[in-house]
Amino acid sequence: MTNNLAFEVTRGNDLQLPARAEPTKPDRPPHKLEKLLRRNVGRAIEDYNLIEEGDRIMVCISGGKDSFTLLDILMRLRSRAPVNFDLLAVNLDQNQPGFPTAKLETYLANSGIDYRIVSRDTYSVVKRVIPEGKTLCGLCSRLRRGALYDIASREGMTKIALGHHLDDIVETLFLNMFYGAKLKAMPPKLLNDSGKHIVIRPLAYCRERDIARYAQALKFPLIPCDLCGSQSNLERQVIKQMLLNWEKDHPGRTANIFRSLTSIAPSQLADRKLFDFVGLGAAAMPQPQWLPEGANQHGASK
Repeated sequence: MTNNLAFEVTRGNDLQLPARAEPTKPDRPPHKLEKLLRRNVGRAIEDYNLIEEGDRIMVCISGGKDSFTLLDILMRLRSRAPVNFDLLAVNLDQNQPGFPTAKLETYLANSGIDYRIVSRDTYSVVKRVIPEGKTLCGLCSRLRRGALYDIASREGMTKIALGHHLDDIVETLFLNMFYGAKLKAMPPKLLNDSGKHIVIRPLAYCRERDIARYAQALKFPLIPCDLCGSQSNLERQVIKQMLLNWEKDHPGRTANIFRSLTSIAPSQLADRKLFDFVGLGAAAMPQPQWLPEGANQHGASK
C-alpha cells in the first residue's frame, strides 16, 4: 500500500521539478543546499513510494560525491521521516590498485552508520576481458551490480539505493537513443530482472551541480574512479558535454527533458506495443499484406 505520509515536501502543481522552481544559486550556503536536496529527495520518495515502513535499505557507496550525498541526506531524513527504516552503507572493494579503502572505512565508522566493506576482485576480470583502449564501464557495472545484489540478499535488505541523479537519468536517455536505438532511461524505482530486488534512486530530482557543491561544502573524502574516469573516450562523457553545451545556450533544457520522461503520450510515438495503431479506426477484418515478401516487417527498413 502506498505511504501517504509526507516526507517534508513543498509542492506546486503536482510535479513541478526543482530545476525550474528552485534554480541553482552558485552562492547558496551549505544549509540551504542541504534543505534543497532534502526536499527534492523527499519529493521523489513520496512520488514513487521509494521508502516504506520497516524497509532495510542498502545504500551503495562508491566513494564519489553522489553516493556520499545520498547517504548523508537519507541519514538526515531518517531522523524526521514519517516511517521507520534502517540504512546499511555498503562499499564494494573491487580490488582496484590504490583504492583508499581505509579512508572510506574511517569516514563510515565516524558517521555512526552501520556499514559493510565487501571485497570482490572484479577489477582483474575487467582488465583481463576488455581490450586495451576499450570502455571498461559496461562489464565493470554488470559485475558490480551482480555482487551488490548478492550482498543485499545475504544481508536481508528490502531495497537497494543508488546515487544516480537527474542529470544521470537524462544522459542515460540519450545514450540509449544514440547508441542503442531505444527510448529508455533510468527509472526512480525498478524491480531487477530476477524479480528479487527493488532498486531506488532517491536523488532522481536532484541536480548534479547542487550535489557537487554540497559535497565540496561538507568536505566528503571523495575517491576518484581511475578505472573508468581516466578513459577520455567514454560515450557518456560525449553526452554529458552535449548537455552542458545545450544548458549553457538554453538554461533549463536538461530539466525540461527530464520532465518529458514524466509526461509520456504513447499515441504520439511509434511503439506498437504501447499503443494499438493497427486497430485505430480499422474495420473488423483481417489486415491485408502490403509487402511483396508476403509479411509485414517489424520496424523501419535500414
